[in-house]
Amino acid sequence: MEKIIGIIIQARINSTRLPKKVIKKIEGKTILEHVILRLKKVKRGTLIILATTNKKEDDVLEKIAQKCKVAVYRGSEADVLDRFYQAAKLFNIDPIVRITADCPLIDPKIVEKVIKFYIGGNYDYVSNTHPVSYPDGQDVEVFSFKTLKKTWEKATSDFDREHVVDYILKNPNIFKMGNVANNKDISSIRITLDEKEDMALIKKIYKELYAKNQFFGMREMLQLFKQKPELIKINQHIPKTEGYL
Repeated sequence: MEKIIGIIIQARINSTRLPKKVIKKIEGKTILEHVILRLKKVKRGTLIILATTNKKEDDVLEKIAQKCKVAVYRGSEADVLDRFYQAAKLFNIDPIVRITADCPLIDPKIVEKVIKFYIGGNYDYVSNTHPVSYPDGQDVEVFSFKTLKKTWEKATSDFDREHVVDYILKNPNIFKMGNVANNKDISSIRITLDEKEDMALIKKIYKELYAKNQFFGMREMLQLFKQKPELIKINQHIPKTEGYL
């Protein structure tokens, strides 16, 4: 069977800082729906898979995925690395594009750019986050199935099993890694969803831009911030690495 590019969306209901954030609604759709629909605009993403947990509370996420007509894999809550590996193996995808469900403003063009960079080089892992130059919430990672399998076999700590790519990042001598940099460092902008202030900002962005173009991208958001610089200040006080820590 021929392998295909797969986008795996990592999601679960049990978020600690902003409970049930992925099913909160903006403009009549849940956060997860917005993420899925945006990723459906990625031309190189042949298959989209929601990778969630096998806990009863995440049944609602499976229903959203089914409504949006994307594939679903359910596995371990804590061992997210195993969840990714089993999903990739089941659906025979290679490479794997990793997106988290707390990025409701993910720009399909940025996703395409990272995929194109990965395909154009002999890489095991490519992201736009090492070093970071894009806003927090535009994070894209692409890696081969071979890389995922090696990581799945070698990573032993609970931390590395939970964070999927941490073993890769700790072992640059084993994996060939590449990075996609923006032409200007705008990493100080935060458009991810972890706190109530993030939700307040994202709602305002959607209110300003969604009616005109449901799939507005980074360019439109930057124009909006230029017109209304006060928006960026809504969540600027939140540390960038808060979720990771």
